[in-house]
Amino acid sequence: MADDPETTPPETVDPVPSAPRRPRRALLVGLALGVAVAVGAGAVYGLTAFGRNPQAAACGPALDLARKIAPLARGEVAAVAATDAPRGLRHLAFADGSGAPKTLADWTGRTVLLNLWATWCVPCRKEMPALDALQRELGSDRFEVVAVNVDTRNPDKPRAWLKEVGIDGLAYYADPSGKVLRELGAFGLPTTVLVDPSGCTVATLAGPAEWASPDALALVKAALAR
Repeated sequence: MADDPETTPPETVDPVPSAPRRPRRALLVGLALGVAVAVGAGAVYGLTAFGRNPQAAACGPALDLARKIAPLARGEVAAVAATDAPRGLRHLAFADGSGAPKTLADWTGRTVLLNLWATWCVPCRKEMPALDALQRELGSDRFEVVAVNVDTRNPDKPRAWLKEVGIDGLAYYADPSGKVLRELGAFGLPTTVLVDPSGCTVATLAGPAEWASPDALALVKAALAR
């Protein structure tokens, strides 16, 4: 039997519900978890913007050098970013192979390729032979690859791994506290910073590179030219 038009309510159309908004806190937590997982897998790299730099006035030459080498950031080192705001890093602290405290001020007068790495970081392990080769090629009283291990557990593991794969051209440096990561604002590994003889940043790289390639050698040699 058909519905009685006098007793059947008129047909209504429900409004299309809008997509629910995720709480800001949930978005932030989700992002943090995503980054943490990716970093653990060695898949996310990055550097936050450097903070206030009280040594900016002393870093003028680093800015000139950054502009000079910027065109050479290509090919295997295309991801290298020349700085537009050099930062003084002379205070950056870690330890040498004997456990003695060091800061980048100890390298005053030398150009440094500072590299942060860990044994759990797959790209770091793949990159290490190239860094070793770069040190063997250009290492001198004017230049050093300073590779700082940031493993927080089992301090013997990094040394054992380096020996196992035949990395013996690099001096051993470490910061198990992870403070050097926080100082640089790095949230992924590997992280590399080119530092001029005055201890000022010239360029940065978040992620790995083929540091023994002709592209990398040309960039580093240009940074050493005076």
